[in-house]
Amino acid sequence: MRPVQELADFFVALAGGAEESPDVAGTLSVLAHHSPLLLGVRATAAVVFAPGGREAPQVVCHDPEVARLEREAVERREGLVHDCLHHDRGPRLVAFDGRPANLRWPHYAPGVVALGYTRGVAVPLRGRTGTTGALVLLSSDAESLLDPGMLQLCQSMADFTAITLERARETEQSRTLAAQLERALSSRVIIEQAKGVLATRRRLTMDEAFAVLRGYARSRRRQLNEVAREVVEGRADPELTGAPEG
Repeated sequence: MRPVQELADFFVALAGGAEESPDVAGTLSVLAHHSPLLLGVRATAAVVFAPGGREAPQVVCHDPEVARLEREAVERREGLVHDCLHHDRGPRLVAFDGRPANLRWPHYAPGVVALGYTRGVAVPLRGRTGTTGALVLLSSDAESLLDPGMLQLCQSMADFTAITLERARETEQSRTLAAQLERALSSRVIIEQAKGVLATRRRLTMDEAFAVLRGYARSRRRQLNEVAREVVEGRADPELTGAPEG
């Protein structure tokens, strides 16, 4: 029977706790930290690809040598992760010290054995929008990787992680958009204030003041909001504001 408290701690930590929003790196760290004990294996590695697959994958494992090996395997198109993502055959136990594995993965299989692992399996990280990566389990005991209950738990953990990762990315995108909107609004407010200053000092309409402000910024190849802020703060060129020099 799996340790109930450990399993509960895993899901609470994965959700980010009561006050935190999950992030990608933190989510993968939680999975890598809890999964060896919960699944009864010696090592696990979480490998996740960014949307679009244009960036190098994030690989998290408590063993840095395993993390390095998994990263190199992705680059060479070898290993459990590559097979898991490109061949929809379900989790398959692999003997790294066997001839088939060495023929299929001439770099990956010997590398895993050199680290002391002889058996492995990978399950996909399946989110709402598709598969984003895989969770690799490594052991020297074939029996532990053949336990149906363990594999079901592993898949549930992987799926929950994938959904949490999607939520983390959505949260990150929302924060980025909110920051962009805040900057745009702040810039707009500053420009409106600068128009008011110019309109008052130079006795212009608001439209005329904006034309003057924009023309000044363009002629000097400067950002409009930067020039506007100088006007509002009283640091602008007197030529622009019409203020007497000195």
